[in-house]
Parts: sequence; structure tokens; C-alpha cells
Amino acid sequence: MQAMSRERQDDLPQDEFEDEEDALPVESTLDLGETAPGALKAGIEVIREFARHLPNRPGVYRMFDRAGEVLYVGKAKSLKNRVTSYARGMAHTNAVARMIAETANMEFVTTGTETEALLLESNLIKQLRPRYNVLLRDDKSFPYILLTGDHDAPAILKHRGSRQRKGDYFGPFASVWAVTRTIDALQKAFLIRTCSDSFYENRTRPCLLFQIKRCAGPCTGEVSIPEYQSLAGQARDFLSGRSSAVKQLLSTRMQAAAEDLEFEKAARYRDRLAALSAVQAGQDINTQGVEEADAFAIDEQAGQFCVEIFFFRNHQNWGNRALFPRADRSLTPAEVLASVVAQFYDDKPPPRLVLLSHPVEEIELIGQALSARAGRKVEVAHPKRGERADLMAHAVKNAREALSRKLADNAGQSALLAALGAAFGMETAPRRVEVYDNSHIMGTNAVGGMIVAGPDGFMKSHYRTFNISTDTIAGDDFGMMREVLTRRFAKLAKEEGIILSPHPEEAADAAVSKDVPEGDGAATAILGEVPDGSPGDEGPQKKARKPAKPRNDPDGFPSRPDLVIVDGGKGQFGAALKIMKDLGAADIPLVAIAKGEDRNAMRETFHMEGREPFKLQPRDPALYFIQRLRDEAHRFAIGTHRAKRKRETMKNPLDEIPGIGPSRKRALLLHFGTVKAIQRAKLDDLMRTPGVNAATAKAVHDFFHDA
Repeated sequence: MQAMSRERQDDLPQDEFEDEEDALPVESTLDLGETAPGALKAGIEVIREFARHLPNRPGVYRMFDRAGEVLYVGKAKSLKNRVTSYARGMAHTNAVARMIAETANMEFVTTGTETEALLLESNLIKQLRPRYNVLLRDDKSFPYILLTGDHDAPAILKHRGSRQRKGDYFGPFASVWAVTRTIDALQKAFLIRTCSDSFYENRTRPCLLFQIKRCAGPCTGEVSIPEYQSLAGQARDFLSGRSSAVKQLLSTRMQAAAEDLEFEKAARYRDRLAALSAVQAGQDINTQGVEEADAFAIDEQAGQFCVEIFFFRNHQNWGNRALFPRADRSLTPAEVLASVVAQFYDDKPPPRLVLLSHPVEEIELIGQALSARAGRKVEVAHPKRGERADLMAHAVKNAREALSRKLADNAGQSALLAALGAAFGMETAPRRVEVYDNSHIMGTNAVGGMIVAGPDGFMKSHYRTFNISTDTIAGDDFGMMREVLTRRFAKLAKEEGIILSPHPEEAADAAVSKDVPEGDGAATAILGEVPDGSPGDEGPQKKARKPAKPRNDPDGFPSRPDLVIVDGGKGQFGAALKIMKDLGAADIPLVAIAKGEDRNAMRETFHMEGREPFKLQPRDPALYFIQRLRDEAHRFAIGTHRAKRKRETMKNPLDEIPGIGPSRKRALLLHFGTVKAIQRAKLDDLMRTPGVNAATAKAVHDFFHDA
């Protein structure tokens, strides 16, 4: 919903394009070049044909390219006027012209109001991530505090994800650390349990948290359920903003206990008051006039944007988070800010007040949309004076500093990538570097890990793990690396639309797409080289095509690596090189890192095709960077392996029996106590278990007795 610039708006007749404040799309900060006139004309004709039958009603439109991928999602007060504006063939930026030229199809959804259109637009942008929209990249995971409501003795927990469990949710917090600190203080103040329900149900004596005065001990009757629920209600009131009333209540009880000479009881109330004060005093920039608000501040430098968000709840600062949206540099900060706010609350409830650092032309519409989403009044404001303006000034300062740090980090990362490319003889600096490592113990729980580095550092959303099949010989590191690379590059070939026919010797191992043609007539196709004619053409002439255009993600980051690094020596290098050649990835530079003598750092040996094994100078920045990449790959692979090994260790044999779900497993364990007792039980005993029918009892008996 980015707004069109004022210069372009003035060129349009207002009676025909009354909603030109809607967002004209933009592309990422790429060099778009000139749009071919023929392609632009064809796109205009497509749009004009669709616009001819559109109504003058609010709605959402989507523009598709010839491959069926969504180019842009936009909303309009009048679909007909909005879409017609694209067909005028003038007053468009290069990015808009490029998008029009790529448009081959459009889809439309009419809505009752423009507010509904704005809500639908933000939903579709987050789901489809069109490359011409302003896109958020870093707002996927905000933690909350959950005070459960499905148990007589409520628990206070950290929470992420969907809100399926009954209870009260408080947040968002900017970090897990802020949630942990707050829960720790609330435990001291209100003695609320943090254990799971199953742990609670199986206690026969108080746990350590009761002994150190962090829990009231409702599990063993140390406090009555009504008294405990009163404590939980006080915690709920405090988190809901009624902290003054809670502190006044505790203060009154402390004084009453002191007057009755119950000094130990008064001391407990004193400690609880101190814990509540710590929650409030531990925050930066606590507010008196802002009880519940999110403050959005934006800064622009070098064509990039940073949106800093501060969360205020209960007159407290619950932390801040910096977002770096992808947006075209031709947009104004206010336009980017409006789009970010509309998308940000797609999966989270808005507060009662949203503060913006810049005046947004659609501020009333955004307020209506957020109010409709929250089911209550949400105020959206651009403060100009008073405490709110001071908060925004602080947020703007933080946005400016965060973006400066981001730009400095990117500059340093770009220099390291350039040094890496130079060290390995590459003509240009790599944009995407993939590093592979395997982890296992004597071949068990073997996993492969792929980490990715780019101009923005480690791209963790692109990391991948590979569960290595049991068919691979235990301890065969070459075979494990072969399997990982085969699966990775076969999938890449499929994504790029390349038909692969593996080398005959590797046909069983490659396990590529089902679309691979069978028979002797299927010539081997590689990434960027396919046979001329049909897959079954046996003609002697094979015409090579140009390399396939790599598919990028919505953030403009390539999916095809420019450099592949594997951890290992000459053997791993040979295995990796062979499989990459068989899968048509021979044009991607491959490097293997062999550990130095006595496994000492700074003495690594590098293997590359066409070069003798070589070392880098001990003080070469590229060497330090390579070590960081290798260590990150090792950390990721071994962490995944440990998690898999832990799951296997804690695996319950009952989980492997078909038809045994959580309810029947619980019934068996409650009746017999342990899995070993279930294993030794006779069929008649199993059939007498409450909640277990005869068929289930027989399935359990047969599983343990190989019947």
C-alpha cells in the first residue's frame, strides 16, 4: 500500500484516479535498466483488457507474470480507477514499468470497504511475498507471556506461535531475555508456578521452587486453590496495567502484618513489593502518560530503511526490535512506514495506541483497519509534542543508530566476500556461499548441515538440515557428503526447471525428480545445459542453451550458490566434485578445507579443481572468514545431530505402535506405570486396561512379543 510520489500523482486527472494515494509498486534496489517498449506495450494491453470489466468498488488486485508468480499485491478504493492507472503508459518509474511489462495475468477480490481491502492486502503480502511490494523480513517471532486459563492452578509461561491454548497473553516482548526476566520477577512477587501440567499432577512433595520461595506450592496443597487463584489474579492485574492497585494491596497487607507483629509475613510482602519494583525500574524509559502503545520510528540511509519498534505495556518499556524492510529507494519513509505498520499486525493483536514517527496520509484508514482487527478502538497518531513526542525522538535515534550499524556490518561483510573471492580466484565476489558439514557418532543419527552466508552475514533462514539415510554405510563420510550434495543440487535443478538424468553409475543414489525421463534416449542435462529437442530425442546434435536464470527469494538473495565449501580433505573434495559434475553443477566453484597439522587453526589446506593444494597467509582476512564459516557449519551440524540423538534417546516404544495415540499411551502408562511393565504384560492384562479396546491390546502385545 505504498503511496505514489506527489510528482506522479499531479500528472493524473483527479476525477478519474481519486485513490492515487494507494501504493504504486516498487522493486528492490536493483538496477532495472530500460524496459523494452514491446514488452511494456504488451503488459499495458493485458491490464487494459482486465480494467475494462472492473467495478468501481474497493478491493484487492494481484498481478502475475507468465510463470504464474505473483508480482504485486495492491488495494484500491476503486478497482477500476486503480488498475486503469497502470494502462496509461506514462508517468511510471522504471520499477513500475518493469512490473507492467512482466504482467501476464491479474486476479481481483472485491471487498465491502477500503478497510477490508487494506486488511486483505496485508494478509496476501505476507503469504505471497511479491517482489514488488514492501516486505518485512525480521518480524516472524515475538515472544509473549502466557498466564494459562485451562487449569485450576494457572501457570505462567513463555509463549511463541499461535494462540490455541486458553489463557491470557501479554506482549509482545522484544526478546526472550525480557520475557525471562519478567517471569522471574513475577515468580518472586506472586509465587506463580512455571511447571507443566503433567509435572504438577505427579508431585507428591513440594519442589525446589517452593523451597526458595518462587512458587506457592499448589500441587501439594501448601496453599489452597482459591488462595492460589487470588495470587494468579494479582499477577494478571499487574500485567494488565493495574499495577498501582496491586502494589497498594501488598503495601496494605505488609503494614497490617507488621502491626500484628507478624514480621516474617511482612517481610514476604516486602520482598514481593521489591520484585514488582524491579520489573518496572529495570526497564529503560518508563512512561507515565503512555500505558499501552507501540512506537514505530523509521530512518533512511543510502537507500535502505530501518524501522525501530518500541513496545510499551503497563507504563513499562518491554523492549525494542529493529526491522529492515525491503523497499525501493524511490519511496519516502512515510510510505514505507505505512506499509510496515499495516503488515506488522497481520498475526499479532495491536495495542490501544500506535505511534508513528512520520505523518502518514492514510493514518485514519490504518486506524480503522487495526480497530477492525482488534475488535476495539485503536488510535494511530503522529505525536508532535509532549511525552509521546519525546518517546518518538528516542525511537528515531535508535532507528538511525541501528541502520548505521547495519550498513557498517554490510560493508565489512562485502569486503570479506570480496577477499574470499580473490583468495579462490573468482572474478567477482560471491553473493551466496554454502558450507556443508556432517555430524554423527559411529554412523548413528547422521545428519548433514548446510549453512549460508551472504552480504548480510549468516542467512539463517536459508540454513538446511539433511537426515542422512540408514542405507549409507556407517562412518562413510564420503557417502554422507555424496548424499547431501545430491539432494541439494537435484532439488536446485528442479527449482530452476532443469530436467536431470543422472549418470548411470549414480542413478540409484541421485534420487532426483520424478520428471526425469527414463530410457537410453534421455541425454544428461546439467544446470544451464539441456539437450535440444524432446527428452527422448536421440539426435546426434545437442544444442546448449544459456545458463538458467537463478531463482531469487523475495528479498533478492539468490537460491543458487556462487561458492560451495565442504569440510574435509582430498577424499571429500573428490567425492563432492564428482557428484556436482554428475548433477550439472560443475560451473560452481568448489573448495574443500582440510584441517591443519595437529588440527591447528591457521594451517588449513585448501583443495580446488585445477590447482595444487594450497594454504593462505596466516594473517589473511579471508582465512579468518573461512574459519568462521567452517565453525558455524560445524556448530549447526553438531547441534542438529545432538537434538536428533536426544529425540532418539527419549523415544517411547509405544510411539512406534500403529493406532496408539496420546490418550491410549497415557491410559497404558497410568495402568501399568512403566513401559517395561507394559512389555511384560499378558494379553488379558492389556485388555483389562481402562480406555484400551481388544484390538489395541492385541497390537501392543504383538509388537512386544513379535507375534
